[in-house]
This record gives sequence, structure tokens and C-alpha cells, in this order.
Amino acid sequence: MMILLIVLCCIMVLIGGIYAGYARDPYTKLIALGVMGGGVMPLIIARGYVDIAVALAIIIPLSTIFVLQLCKKGVA
Repeated sequence: MMILLIVLCCIMVLIGGIYAGYARDPYTKLIALGVMGGGVMPLIIARGYVDIAVALAIIIPLSTIFVLQLCKKGVA
């Protein structure tokens, strides 16, 4: 059962990466990066690196806010 969960998370990361590679809109790329983050987080926790998972849980949303502000400046 654990192997199935790991395989599904890896597939989720791959789908997010491929989607981010083909997307042209910056907001769509942010959504794809969020999908990748959602797939990577269980993989990190499964390996036992809970402290790194906590740091990523703080860094990923903050970086998304900064990127959204940069996208907003580029439009104006």
C-alpha cells in the first residue's frame, strides 16, 4: 500500500512538471508548481525528513505570494 502511495505521488510530480513545462501563462505555471509541491511533500515525509517538510510548508506558499506580486507588476 505504501508503494502505491509513493508511485501516485511520483506520478503527480511528473504531471505537474510536464504541465509547468508546456504552460505559457504564469498563473498556470504556479498551479502546476503547486501540484508538484503537493506530490513532493508526501515523498519527503515518507523518507523521514519531517523538518525539511515543515520548512517547505512555510517556504512554498510564501514564494507563491512573491511570484504572484511579480506577475502583477509585469501586467501593469
